[in-house]
Amino acid sequence: MTTMQLNPQVDVRRSDERFASRYDWLDSKHSFSFGHHHDRTNTHHGLLLVNNDDVVDAGTGFDTHPHRDMEIVTWVMRGSLVHQDSTGHSGLIYPGLAQRMSAGRGILHSEKNDSWRLEGNAHEEPVHFVQMWVVPDESGVEPGYEQLEIDSDLMSGALVPVASGMPEHDGNAAIRIRNKYAALHAARLEPGQGVELPEAPYLHLFVPRGSVTLEGAGPLDTGDAVRFTATGGQRVTAIEPAEILVWEMHAGIAS
Repeated sequence: MTTMQLNPQVDVRRSDERFASRYDWLDSKHSFSFGHHHDRTNTHHGLLLVNNDDVVDAGTGFDTHPHRDMEIVTWVMRGSLVHQDSTGHSGLIYPGLAQRMSAGRGILHSEKNDSWRLEGNAHEEPVHFVQMWVVPDESGVEPGYEQLEIDSDLMSGALVPVASGMPEHDGNAAIRIRNKYAALHAARLEPGQGVELPEAPYLHLFVPRGSVTLEGAGPLDTGDAVRFTATGGQRVTAIEPAEILVWEMHAGIAS
């Protein structure tokens, strides 16, 4: 991790500029280099390495696979996702539920759109979710898992801390991540509602649903993102019902 003198920058990235992976069962769009998509100039922003916007068909999903030394936060927009891992944790992730998995020294997990295996009837609805990866403070730690319902907090229309390792969010963030320099916020906005972005060396704003206006930059539509460097304080206002995800990061990855 590193902190340094940075020049202020607001870098708008449009939805159609993202890498895309499409299969019979999956439509995945990547904000950063991922899998066989590699661009050495687009590997991360601040501490954020992955921002994948995924739609997975019913009855399908990601089979058991490994991760190591990564904090993985999953945010479901529509439908539900079943998580199972090698530490014995399992859970159903749905809209309004904060969830993170700490891969630590090594973990195996699967993510499937098959909630009827746990409860309820079979369905044909796809699941739409955003999965985000940030690097941890320390490598080789014990793997972990946490989830918590925060749907009622999102009704306020304010920026809600979803996942944080920052000391100032102790007792305030929904779930903890193992990085004291990073926090994820979310807001659900009705038309005309707005929030002010925090100030930080690095911010990443993503619009997974709806349309908003960013002060000084104009309209942002579904799938658009903005990478802020050494700035913040701009206002985001909903044009139509929308949801935003904001990573606040007070360090970057040492090059």
